[in-house]
Amino acid sequence: MIDAKDIVRAADLLHDVVAPTPLEYSRWLSELVGGDVFLKCENLQRTGSFKLRGAYVRMARLSKAERARGVVAASAGNHAQGVALAAQLLGIRATVFMPHGAPIPKEKATRAYGAEIRFVGTSIDDCLRAAHAFAAETGAVLIHPFDHPDIVAGQATAGLEIVEQCPQVRTIVVPTGGGGLIAGIASAMQRDGAPIEVVGVQAAGAAAYPPSLAAGEPVQLAEMATMADGIAVGLPGKVPFEAVQQYVGEMLTVGEDSLSKALLLLLERAKLVVEPAGAAAVAAVLDEPERFKPPVVAVLSGGNIDPLLLMRVIRHGMAAAGRYLSLRVRIPDTPGGLATLLTQLAGMDANLIEVLHERISETLNLDEVEVALQLELRGEDHRDRVLAGLTGNGYTYTLN
Repeated sequence: MIDAKDIVRAADLLHDVVAPTPLEYSRWLSELVGGDVFLKCENLQRTGSFKLRGAYVRMARLSKAERARGVVAASAGNHAQGVALAAQLLGIRATVFMPHGAPIPKEKATRAYGAEIRFVGTSIDDCLRAAHAFAAETGAVLIHPFDHPDIVAGQATAGLEIVEQCPQVRTIVVPTGGGGLIAGIASAMQRDGAPIEVVGVQAAGAAAYPPSLAAGEPVQLAEMATMADGIAVGLPGKVPFEAVQQYVGEMLTVGEDSLSKALLLLLERAKLVVEPAGAAAVAAVLDEPERFKPPVVAVLSGGNIDPLLLMRVIRHGMAAAGRYLSLRVRIPDTPGGLATLLTQLAGMDANLIEVLHERISETLNLDEVEVALQLELRGEDHRDRVLAGLTGNGYTYTLN
């Protein structure tokens, strides 16, 4: 467990390395919650996430002999960049194991900071095993992404900033993977008896903390599936787990639709680019706005997202918000059949993005053709009106 002195010392180490990130007021979230909501923009931190805080504190405390042996890390990208930049600033050789399929911008940024990258496996857990083996073989110091007191102390400095920027805060919502960030922030809140609740948020497809907290110890997930690679960790760290167990009020989960909707809304309403993991706290607030006692601070933990993934997530978010609809409609195989359908859709203010006319299918009757449509709509109510209109006009459809 870390205490207030550990966190203050970490803040002193980081004084000239990281800049305090902005705390932005969110009017649209405040209206939902019924009280003030702020966004802690760690996506605007140097390297695009909070990870530099912990990595630098851990590495700055290495001995001269340890620095000479170099460091090794395992990361899907954000911790990799933090370690790589810290190594560059401190003059330490760094090797980073990343999973195959890691986001390209994260890989390129890590290389640009001077680290050597090795790809292995498909998850952080695979990379951690490889990093441990590399450390044992070469003597390099393992810089764990979350399971070390110095890492937790470094991440805790984000919590100090939150209290300084919003002294009246009552709830802090934190994206959670291995637990280093939430453990640090929760530890930083243990002062002066301030009634501040810290709530963790995990992707439902990679939620290791709920079963671990129920068991009273870290429990390995058998499998994970989520777009939020930054918090896809199958086994909580022992060091952060103790702090989470003692200080965190609740651990929530959010689905993929909620993550993509949150990412889209942050882009549209707050003009902030975040990765899916970085949107987890906002996703939880959108799911249950009445759950959080204001003033609320939602932490945006990272903003490193591949533009191609961003395009897919935006499309997914639009569909989840009822603003994008992909469907197949059966129409009569008669002259003007397609024109009639499109005219009726136009009359319902549905904007046509793409249309594909298909005549040959074993499921179609001889007097039918099927049309694949992609429509842009105004929201869930508009989506329901369009589908009801199609049914009312006698069309049969299936959603893609």
